[in-house]
Amino acid sequence: MAVAELGVVVLDCPDPRALARFYADVLGGTVEGEGDWVDLKLPDGRALAFQAAPGFVPPKWPAPDDSQQFHLDLTVPDLDAAEKAVLELGARPLGAEDRTRTFRVYADPAGHPFCLCAC
Repeated sequence: MAVAELGVVVLDCPDPRALARFYADVLGGTVEGEGDWVDLKLPDGRALAFQAAPGFVPPKWPAPDDSQQFHLDLTVPDLDAAEKAVLELGARPLGAEDRTRTFRVYADPAGHPFCLCAC
């Protein structure tokens, strides 16, 4: 028997509303809340949350001596189209040069790694 259920994944960041808007533009959904805690309610009922973290230091990727902390895998039907869209929204490539793979790695505007996956 499980002890708990997963409530929500929370991303620490310097500007919760701005990062929630980035992911709303990528995933859809509505941004709710102000200040130190903002929720992104996704169309399918799931959610992501964003929390202000003073002194936030983004994870390094790849960095064998540092923790990447976590990353999101986002499934897409067309890697090239999705890449163009996330770059226009402010993402930056971390590992997107190998076009033979079924995934590409980017950083969101706060520096969290995420993958676009055509898996």
